[in-house]
Amino acid sequence: MPGSWAASIRRGTLVRATVIAALLLVVLLAVPAVTSVYWLKVSTSVAIYSLAALGAGLLYGRVGMVSLCQIALLGVGGWVMLRLGYATSLPFPILLIAAGVITGCIGTLIGLPALRLSGLYLALITLMAAAAITLVFSKHDFPNGGPGFWGAEGIGGTNVQRRPSIAESDTAYFRYTVIAATILFLLALLHVSSKPGRAWAAIRESEPAALAAGVNVTVYKLWAFALASFMTGVAGGLLAGSVGVLANSGFPTSDSLTLLAVTLMGGIYSLWGAVIAGILFKLLPALLQDWGLSSDIATILFGVGVLQVLVTAPAGLAAQVPKDLANLGRLIGRLFRRDVRGQPT
Repeated sequence: MPGSWAASIRRGTLVRATVIAALLLVVLLAVPAVTSVYWLKVSTSVAIYSLAALGAGLLYGRVGMVSLCQIALLGVGGWVMLRLGYATSLPFPILLIAAGVITGCIGTLIGLPALRLSGLYLALITLMAAAAITLVFSKHDFPNGGPGFWGAEGIGGTNVQRRPSIAESDTAYFRYTVIAATILFLLALLHVSSKPGRAWAAIRESEPAALAAGVNVTVYKLWAFALASFMTGVAGGLLAGSVGVLANSGFPTSDSLTLLAVTLMGGIYSLWGAVIAGILFKLLPALLQDWGLSSDIATILFGVGVLQVLVTAPAGLAAQVPKDLANLGRLIGRLFRRDVRGQPT
C-alpha cells in the first residue's frame, strides 16, 4: 500500500511538471506570436511584478509577516541595476544577481523589526520604510545611469540600461524575463518544500511552539525577508532592462498596498497566486485602458476582490477557481447523465 501511494505521488508530480512545462512553452512561443509590441511589454511587466508578488506572498502566506515595501524594494533593485550597469561592464546576469543580493541585504535590515514585531506593527514599519525610500527617490529624481553616486544625468534616456546580447529585442527580452522568473519561482518552491518551508510554517502557526521545537526563529525570519527582497531586487533589475530608464513616479508607496491586495486575491498559499497577482496588477489596468475605461476602476475591483477573498475564499483565486471548475464539471456531468438516461439521477 505505501508503495502504491508513493507511485501515485510520483505520477501526480510528473503530471504537474508536464503541465507546467507545456504552459511555459506556450507562453514563450505563443504570446510573442499573437500580441503586439505594446502587449508584449505589458506581458513582460506581468512576469516582473509576479516576482514582487511572490516575495509578498512568501512573507505573508508562509511566515505570517506582512511587508508593505515590496514596490520600494523593486525600485532599489532597479537603481542598483542602473548604477552597476553604467559603472561596470559586467554581464547582465551578474548585474541581476548583484541587484538581488544588495536589495536582499537592504530588505533584511528592514526586516530586523520583524524579530520583535508582527501583524499591524510590522506592516506599519515596512510601510514607513517604503515611504522613506520613495522620498529619497523623489528628492533625487530617481537615480539613473550617469556619473556620480546618484547618476541623475542619465534621466531622459542619455544612459539607458543595456540588455543582454541574446535578448536585445522586445520579444527576446520577454522570453529572457519569463525564464528568469521561472528560475526564481523554482527557487521559492525549493525553499517552501524543504526545511525552510517547514520552519516558516511552524513560525506562522505559533512562534513559541516553533521555539520549543528547536526552530531558530531569528534566522528563519531574516531568511524569509532576505529571499523575498532578493527576488524583488532581481525583478527591479529586469524592470530596468525592460524600460531602460526608471522614474520615481513608477514606485509610489500606494502600489505596495495594491500589490498586497492582488497577492491576497491571487492566493498567498500558492505560487500560482503570485502569477495571478501579476496579471491583476499589470494586465487588468492595461485592458481597462484599452477598452476606453479608467484604470482607476481596477482599484475598486481590487477592493471588492479582497473583500470577497476574505469572506469566501481565504486561499485566493489559485485555490478557488479549480474548485469552482471541478464543481461545474460535476454539475455538467450530472445534467448530461440525466439527459442520456431520460430521468433524474
